[in-house]
Amino acid sequence: MSSSDAAASTPADAWSGTWMPELVAFDLDDTLAPSKSPVDPRMLELFSELLDVAQVCVISGGQIGQFRAQLLDRLSGIDEAKLARLHLMPTCGTQYWRFGPGGWTQVYAENLTSEQIADAFASLERRAKELGYWESETWGPILEDRGSQVTFSALGQEAPVDIKRAWDPTGEKKNTLRAAVQDDLPELEARSGGSTSIDITRSGIDKAYGMEKLVQLVGIPIERMLFIGDRLDPEGNDYPVKSTGVATHAVDGWQDTAAVVERLVATARS
Repeated sequence: MSSSDAAASTPADAWSGTWMPELVAFDLDDTLAPSKSPVDPRMLELFSELLDVAQVCVISGGQIGQFRAQLLDRLSGIDEAKLARLHLMPTCGTQYWRFGPGGWTQVYAENLTSEQIADAFASLERRAKELGYWESETWGPILEDRGSQVTFSALGQEAPVDIKRAWDPTGEKKNTLRAAVQDDLPELEARSGGSTSIDITRSGIDKAYGMEKLVQLVGIPIERMLFIGDRLDPEGNDYPVKSTGVATHAVDGWQDTAAVVERLVATARS
């Protein structure tokens, strides 16, 4: 069976492991790296090998500064031809960055207005305090203006991974706060982000939007792409990509992702 035939016979929400996509898209936190942490050297090595055989996209709720700290700064030794095959979509696909002669440049950004940002800040703070989720001890600011996205991080952006995981292990706090904030902001979209975060963007602008924009920008059909993420469950911020029909593969941490990338590289070279 050819790779095209294998792709066509695979359910839209699953990857069989028997065909090689032309483009592989990844979430960042808890998929390529632990939350807000640098990508492990082993994952970097595999990431570089994947760029030899496919185009790659990273689409995450973080802003470009987070992409630089976790990934880009650690790819400094990679050939520029490989970097040209890498597509970056910070803030859940509300931004798109490409590498060129002048380095990394922003191609588009679906920015919020100053009024929308102010409304989102006010709602998040008010609702979090009402629910008892506004913490007094944090690692950095709770609210962040990312231009095209407002992000609430209950313990701050730099909180230790184990402490963040313990704050809301079931996701109940995030989901309750998200629903309350969504009621306040009908013209915007609030969704669960990372382990302690909520992201707010313009309505309809999510990772599904980013994947559909990627199809237009790179000219690769959605059925020839694969998305890999840790939050493909209905409450997760990766879940919207399923609506595009892209094949997906759920992982649990970067080590799981590394095993999948090894399979992809082996498939491409076989």
